[in-house]
Amino acid sequence: MAAESGTNWVLTVTAQTPTNIAVIKYWGKRDEDLILPINDSISVTLDPDHLCTTTSVAVSPAFTHDRMWLNGKEVSLSGGRYQNCLRELRSRASDVEDEQKGIKITKKDWEKMHVHIVSYNNFPTAAGLASSAAGLACLVYSLAKLMNVRDDHSRLSAIARQGSGSACRSLYGGFVKWIMGKEENGSDSIAVQLADEKHWDDLVIIIAVVSSRQKETSSTSGMKDTVETSMLIEHRAKVAYTFDAGPNAVLISHNRKAAALLLQRLLFCFPPNSDTDLNSYVIGDKTILKDAGIQNMKDIEALSPPPEIKDNQTQKYRGGVSYFICTRPGRGPVVLTDESRSLINPETGLPK
Repeated sequence: MAAESGTNWVLTVTAQTPTNIAVIKYWGKRDEDLILPINDSISVTLDPDHLCTTTSVAVSPAFTHDRMWLNGKEVSLSGGRYQNCLRELRSRASDVEDEQKGIKITKKDWEKMHVHIVSYNNFPTAAGLASSAAGLACLVYSLAKLMNVRDDHSRLSAIARQGSGSACRSLYGGFVKWIMGKEENGSDSIAVQLADEKHWDDLVIIIAVVSSRQKETSSTSGMKDTVETSMLIEHRAKVAYTFDAGPNAVLISHNRKAAALLLQRLLFCFPPNSDTDLNSYVIGDKTILKDAGIQNMKDIEALSPPPEIKDNQTQKYRGGVSYFICTRPGRGPVVLTDESRSLINPETGLPK
């Protein structure tokens, strides 16, 4: 068997992966099975302190089948996309040894061993904020660390792409390009980093979350319908455009001063309901509130109309936005070495 100490051990790894927002979006695939896009895309990786997926993975000879829990609920791993990722990772796994725990797993053992996956998003799932991208990227990254997969990020991005197209971009921080590639087998359809998160470190991103409900039409279905029915898709693929967060608007400011002015205008036009707490209405990087001169709800009510608005006729849409997320470009995935941050009970291999 794979371990010298019997079948009672559990080996775990925990990783954290950011989400990303496309600034040049892909919308349509030339191959549905391999998830090969019809155009290149470029995204900005968001600060994982504000938008990320944390995933703990575990392996044990006592596990009888692969299992996964997302945000506290068990979900099926029977889908083709998950299975593609698991199969690719197992085929590239290497020997793993933990001398302290007396564990030794050989490359061949991975073919018959099962894994448990526990994942948590700190932002709304399936609302259009690239939760599937962060989730699949984190799954691939954490399992690659657990299985000692030695492929570089380019290969891992190709594996993540098979689970969720945009996931390949979440394996890098900063500004990332997903190259559409030309090969039929998708071998050259990979993500590459254009610049790290420090390249434009005063960039501020404000997300107006209009709805955190699950999208009525998934991206997969929407893309398929577009490719099959739109006469304009061949032209759309040649130009830059984005609206990558479902019903939620992503607004990018070139520096903090511009972001503070933008936030003032947003809060004037979309003030919270009277029973809303400011801490829950503006989340993420709250220092932008200070730059905007806002310390409490009274400061929002006291905001003057934007100077570009004439005759003080600006209409307010109270409660029109659920909340705002203030964030910035962020780093790529990392392994969390603090075992207390694991989502898996190291004794049972089940969610904590």
